[in-house]
Amino acid sequence: MAQGTSQRTTIRQIADQAGVSIATVSRVLNGRGDVSDETRDNVTRVIRENGYTANRSARGLSAGRTGFVGVVVPLVFPAYFSGILDGAAEALFERDLQIVLSPTRQEHDREVSVLDRLHGVTDGSLIILPAESSEELERHLDNGFRFVVVDPLMRLDERIPSVSAANISGADQAMRHLLDLGHRRIAQIAGPSGWLATEDRRRGYRAALASAGILPDPTLEVESIPEIDPGRDAAASLLALPDPPTAIFAFNDDSAIGAIQAARERGLRVPEDLSVVGFDDVEHATIVSPALTTVRQPLAEMGRTAVSILSRLLEGQSFETLHVELATRLVVRDSTAPPKRA
Repeated sequence: MAQGTSQRTTIRQIADQAGVSIATVSRVLNGRGDVSDETRDNVTRVIRENGYTANRSARGLSAGRTGFVGVVVPLVFPAYFSGILDGAAEALFERDLQIVLSPTRQEHDREVSVLDRLHGVTDGSLIILPAESSEELERHLDNGFRFVVVDPLMRLDERIPSVSAANISGADQAMRHLLDLGHRRIAQIAGPSGWLATEDRRRGYRAALASAGILPDPTLEVESIPEIDPGRDAAASLLALPDPPTAIFAFNDDSAIGAIQAARERGLRVPEDLSVVGFDDVEHATIVSPALTTVRQPLAEMGRTAVSILSRLLEGQSFETLHVELATRLVVRDSTAPPKRA
């Protein structure tokens, strides 16, 4: 039962009701990682039932913390980034931390300026798909700024903490699905050259072909900006080949939707004439017709995991490994089927 407004609930009362020590309640309030999920959930429930609000200013001053965490995000592909942000926001709320959202439009100089500013006003930051090089991020690290990279754009120094999805195995899952359906002429709409995800998904694509005894055909691999219109153009070039593919594995869901549009413009049916697989499983993957078969990235979990790592870094904890790779899962819907010709 919630406490009356005439008497403020104390941290000791929270500890007594939750059956834990005051130190444990403090660790939950400060977002520390050395608390079991069961205990954290129990303490959080009691806090909410009592309407308890910690004195953030006092806590922040005593710990040398501000209670604010920056989230640096390009906001170029909204559906993708909103999934990560949802998970991060939930995890920050649970730790009584506030977001300072800083869009960069994936402009290098703007990102440098944003991170320099955040260093002075936040405890640390999450950096989603950063435009800065590993060397530039190392400079922030060497200057004492604590941050976690979510979905690195390029390969990072091993000292930089990061969270990503398993891109190689995700591509392998997509390809094995198409191969199991009987497809042999499978094209790939890859992401931009130089992106780590592009490199890893291409590795998964080629490895799956090799395991099926299929030699890669360079004419079936094209690069594209991961948006609908460029994806449509890339798919159109593939479908115009003398021997076009029977299936397309796209870099992301937007590229895949563009491929479906290109097929329709040529009078082809999906999946009867062309199978299409995306990557990400953002919301509109289920809205497009036919519903898109895609590789689900655990976007919200990526955000939550990044917050967990950052919280532990802020507490001075060390890690055996600073890179966390989360598993992907193939979600089969209506955009794939056996080829008309085996």
